[in-house]
Amino acid sequence: MQIAGLGALVSGGASGLGEATVRALVSKGATVTIFDRDESRARALADELEGGTSYVSGDVGDPEAVARAVEHAAANAVLRINVNCAGIAWVQRTIGRQGDPHDFEAFQTVVSVNLVGTFNVMRLAAAAMSRTEPLEDGERGVVVNTASVAAFEGQIGQIAYSASKGGIVGMTLPAARDLSVVGIRVNAIAPGVMDTPLLGLLPEENNRALAEGVLFPKRLGRAQEFAQLAIAIIENGYLNGETIRLDGGLRMPPK
Repeated sequence: MQIAGLGALVSGGASGLGEATVRALVSKGATVTIFDRDESRARALADELEGGTSYVSGDVGDPEAVARAVEHAAANAVLRINVNCAGIAWVQRTIGRQGDPHDFEAFQTVVSVNLVGTFNVMRLAAAAMSRTEPLEDGERGVVVNTASVAAFEGQIGQIAYSASKGGIVGMTLPAARDLSVVGIRVNAIAPGVMDTPLLGLLPEENNRALAEGVLFPKRLGRAQEFAQLAIAIIENGYLNGETIRLDGGLRMPPK
C-alpha cells in the first residue's frame, strides 16, 4: 500500500511510539488524525506537523469518542491506516509479600485500556475502511496493533500488562481472518524495552540493566524504530495476521 495521500488514525498518537508513528506517516504523505486523551500534547503535535495533521481527544475505551475520531479521520482523507499505540502499565504481583491480592480494579483497567481499547478502535476503524473502494489486490486498509514481548515472557509483577498484551497477540490472527473478506490486513508489533516516556519513569540504573539483556545492539529500542516497522507493515501488502517482535533479540528473565 502506497501511503501518500491516504488517511491514517493513530491512537495514543501524542507521545512515545504513537508520536513517532505519526511523524513517520506524515513524512510519507499521509493525512493523520491523532487520537489521544492528552489533548494538549495532541494539539501541540498537530500544530507542529501541520499538513493536514489534526487531532481528536478522547479515551480508547469510549465508543462514542472513538467513533468521533474515526469519522473525523475519514472526513479528512480516505481512511485506510489504523495504528494503535495507546496503553498503560501496572506493576503488582498476583499476591503480595504480605499475602494481599492484586488490586482487582487495576487489573481491569489495564486490560480495558490496552486490550479492549485496542479492539474498540480497530473494530470502528475497520468498519469505516470496509466502506472504501478497494485498491490493488482488493486491499482496503491495514491495522497495526501494539503488543509487547511481555505477552510471551511476562515478568514478575507484570500479570495485568502481560494479560492485556497477550490478548492483542491472540486476536491478531482471528481479526485478520475476520477482515480478510473486506480486504483489510491486521498485524501487531511486540516491542521489547523501548526508550519511551513510560520507561522513562524508571531510574537510570534500571534502564541500563534492561538494556544489558538485549543481545544486540545493547541499548533500549527507539520509538523511531517502531515507526519504521509500522511503515514497513503498512507498505508490504503480503504481510498479514502476524505479530513481529522488535526487541534486539531480548528474552525477558523472570525479574
